[in-house]
Amino acid sequence: MKFLPQTTLLEIEEGSLLQPKFDERGLIPCITQDHATREALMMGWMNAEALALTIETGLAHYYSRSRKKLWKKGEQSGLYQHVVQLLIDDDQDAVLLRVKIDGGASCHVGYRSCFFRALAQHGPETDFTLTFLETEKAFDPHAVYTTDQQGNPLPPKA
Repeated sequence: MKFLPQTTLLEIEEGSLLQPKFDERGLIPCITQDHATREALMMGWMNAEALALTIETGLAHYYSRSRKKLWKKGEQSGLYQHVVQLLIDDDQDAVLLRVKIDGGASCHVGYRSCFFRALAQHGPETDFTLTFLETEKAFDPHAVYTTDQQGNPLPPKA
């Protein structure tokens, strides 16, 4: 699948054709939400191939900057993200996926959302403490994954 080149500012910002703008590395940021709750699940990157495969298959694909390779979410864990809706922002340089997730989780460390912590206090007096928004993991990553995000074997579970 070859994407249309960006044309006029009017067509990019208000037109009816997808003309994604990839950055100098060939990537576009992608926020992923639960389709029903609109809960933010994760942020990832897509290259043209990942975006094309996501559109073609209806399953979320991303590009790993650390591993420098394409990956289909759920290929190891079985926690696939089924695309319900793909949105593009006004200048077509960011994607938002609304998905149904198999197994109820998206975070590789076991939580439902990758955004499972929040800064406890904002402002100049912050001590940078994070509070956990999820108290229990949705799954045990040691039971699902054999390697970490860089492909290294996981250490034995303590």
